[in-house]
Amino acid sequence: MAIAIFFVGHWVSSVFFQTFFLHRYGAHKQFTMSKRWERFFHLCTYLTQGSSFLSARGYAILHRMHHAYSDGPKDPHSPENHSNVFTMMLATKHRYDAFAYRREEPEARFAKGIPDWPALDRLSQSWPARIVWLAGYTLFYAAFANHWWMWLFLPAHFVMGPIHGAIVNWCGHRYGYRNFDSDDVSRNTLVFDFLTWGELFQNNHHRHAMRPNFGVRWFEIDPTWQVIRLFAWLGIVELRPAHEQVDSDDSLPAKAA
Repeated sequence: MAIAIFFVGHWVSSVFFQTFFLHRYGAHKQFTMSKRWERFFHLCTYLTQGSSFLSARGYAILHRMHHAYSDGPKDPHSPENHSNVFTMMLATKHRYDAFAYRREEPEARFAKGIPDWPALDRLSQSWPARIVWLAGYTLFYAAFANHWWMWLFLPAHFVMGPIHGAIVNWCGHRYGYRNFDSDDVSRNTLVFDFLTWGELFQNNHHRHAMRPNFGVRWFEIDPTWQVIRLFAWLGIVELRPAHEQVDSDDSLPAKAA
């Protein structure tokens, strides 16, 4: 039971902060928050993703490029450009590393207004810190895994962030239905996205990149949107006016809407 709770807790918390902070806030600025809250959620993202922490800078730049060049030759992670999910994610890693480690500068429009915490990035990307996380996951399993098959779940903790990215980027452009015609092949994979907290409403999101609610039809339930509504009610975040939620992000070209 302890292993199940730990795995589900890690999965849910990691994917929540990926979609809430890295994606909807960091890449799109679908809502605003104070610098203090930004730092708080940035730190929470690191603590929940652990060894597979995704730099807000690297994530946001890659995601903005994904919208700008969606499913075209320049898209950094499209299944249209790869024969399988593994080659897609390997190519994504190379592009992500270039921006996260500041080896390459993107076009200025892709780097505008991104949450940036260089000290946290240096810590998270250091091997000593990663080894501490890996050791922590392993020690937890050593203490609570009482069947051999439970150990099969351990490697997933090491790369939890990239696993979520692979599911969304592959399945969200391969499987499901479409509410909107678009130049890309984005799809809505689930009608109630309990797996990735709303990320698998890719077709809806590609049509309205600035809309914080990824569900469009009455039966499409986006769990992260419910949390955002609560945060807005509490004054933690401030939603953009309704007319801005249907316009494209001004850091992206018009086709990203």
